[in-house]
Amino acid sequence: MGQYLREQGVQAGFVLGLPRGGVVVAAEVARILEARLDVLVVRKIGHPRHREFAVGAIAEPEIVILDREAIQRTHVHPDELRQIINEEQQRLHEYQAVFERNQPPDIAGKIVLIVDDGLATGSTMEVAVKSAHQRKASEVSVAVPVASSSAFERIQAAGARVYALIVDPEFDAVGRFYDRFTQVEDEEVLELLRQRFSSH
Repeated sequence: MGQYLREQGVQAGFVLGLPRGGVVVAAEVARILEARLDVLVVRKIGHPRHREFAVGAIAEPEIVILDREAIQRTHVHPDELRQIINEEQQRLHEYQAVFERNQPPDIAGKIVLIVDDGLATGSTMEVAVKSAHQRKASEVSVAVPVASSSAFERIQAAGARVYALIVDPEFDAVGRFYDRFTQVEDEEVLELLRQRFSSH
């Protein structure tokens, strides 16, 4: 991914990984592009009865994106949705305390590249792009090893240039494109960030 971005002439002041899996990819991209590595914390809003199925996403500062059509189609009750949003906002703040040390990076006026391990629906990445724009980044691009074609188009529409090694119209799951796709633990993310701090 990093080599591809370098060949494309991509430059960035900040490479922001989406915890947790995105940070592993972002760390290598930041190393190759010689950019600062940091995180952009977002949380998926899962369906009350199928938490893996995203019906929206949240990011700082107070950005919430909801898939109204999916919410109506699957009959999500407003109270259920409110409860999940509250839970995820709490988790968002916990993640920020862990990964950002309560101090989000100042990206105002900076060229920002947001990295994840793949784009399925694109809802969490869309909220990340909007967060970066609201935090006054001068330019926002997105890099992922793999994306569904619908998510690729969705992120372009959100105002970011998108770089992907594979865009698959038959996309079904990010993990299918990896030889090893294990759960990334918080400690691994923190270690990558610690290496970043010690090298700057």
